Order: sequence, then C-alpha cells, then structure tokens
Amino acid sequence: METANFIPQRQIDVIAYNSEEQAILIAEVKALGFKNHQAKQQAFSQLKSYWQSGNRSISFVMLADLSEIEIFSGESVNISEPLLTLKTADILSYYDPEFATKQIFDPYFETLLEAWLRDLAYHWKSEKPPASDRVEEIGLLQLLADGTTKSEVVLESGNDNLK
Repeated sequence: METANFIPQRQIDVIAYNSEEQAILIAEVKALGFKNHQAKQQAFSQLKSYWQSGNRSISFVMLADLSEIEIFSGESVNISEPLLTLKTADILSYYDPEFATKQIFDPYFETLLEAWLRDLAYHWKSEKPPASDRVEEIGLLQLLADGTTKSEVVLESGNDNLK
C-alpha cells in the first residue's frame, strides 16, 4: 500500500510587495488578538522561521491585532523589540470611521490592513496616510512605493514562492 506524501502548508495572512513584485513584508493578522503572550510568540516564531527558511529578502514582519500593529525587522530575533508599534484604531479608523466601535472579524481586518498598506504604497485615499512618517523612519514606506498586497497566501512546504 502506497502512502501519500503529506505536504504541510502555511498561510501568510498578508504579504506586501514592492514595485518589482518582491515580497517585502509578511504579516499575521488576528482580529480576536493573540490570546496570550505565548500565542503571540508562536505567531512571531512561525513568521521568523519562514523568513529564515530562505526568504531573507523580506525586510519586515508584522503582527497585528485590534489593539496594536507591531512591525519588526525581518532579521529581528526578539519579539520584544519591534521597530514600530502603532495603535490599530488610530490607523484603521481612517478607512472605517466605526472601526473602534463595531465588531471586527479577521477577513475584514485583513482588508482594512491591506487598505492602509496600499494607501502607503500609492496614496489611493490620501497624500499622507496615517503614520506614513513613522513608517518612513523605519524604511518600509520607501519599499512599499508603487507596490501591492495579497492576503491569505497558501504556501506548500518546499514551494515557498510568494508571487
């Protein structure tokens, strides 16, 4: 009897690309939050292991929940050292004024986060998107210029092509 090969899959919630379609940011997005520090550490570790497995061109790793958006260097080894921490409501209320007062689920949260990243990339909503100056300070704004995003990208082990 032949045994089928099991190919583990990973899902990246949001990937941001530069203008040359190279992945520059990977994000884990949880509307309900990371239940505890251990869950947050596990999400961070999964994104970091993906980065370490050969996708070192990815400059940034993001963890986002309804309270905070944290952006880390792709090379960071410590979850306690984000390059940038933003209050989620301060950023995403710009795209949905009722953001802070209504129930938000993962798919819509991902959509709003992508709206912000795309606004940073090509200013579809404003000339100066929320926190653009702070995103510029860490070097992410320049990489996002004229780029795009994808959500819920499923990767099979051994085939980690992000395009």
